[in-house]
Amino acid sequence: MKDFKNTYIIPATPGEVYIALTNPFTIELWSGYPATMSTESGSEFSLWDGDISGKNIEIIENKKLIQEWFFGDLEKPSIVNIVLCEHKKGTLVELNHTNIPDSDYDNITMGWNKYYFDSLIDYFTDDGD
Repeated sequence: MKDFKNTYIIPATPGEVYIALTNPFTIELWSGYPATMSTESGSEFSLWDGDISGKNIEIIENKKLIQEWFFGDLEKPSIVNIVLCEHKKGTLVELNHTNIPDSDYDNITMGWNKYYFDSLIDYFTDDGD
């Protein structure tokens, strides 16, 4: 099992980033795939046509998302902690994903960087061209 930590600067307010991470219609706009998402603790979610699924453990509006990601039968849950902080260039996102199965680590970390946060940055910097 491995852990992944990274930070990202998103050119939007924490409130806008929060909506982009929790509103299923907005998630579809930046990811390109339908999403099932709720802001209620204990609710299950699904992203990227079910490639990512899990349960929302704790959500604090405009500040934090803690999720359990499902990878089959793990001894310890794989936990995603996303913290949103104001930054002079928008929002500083602190990502901490723990207990990633070794066999999934490269795909998960590439997915966080390329498909998740690069897509969010592109969504907020798209000038409509």
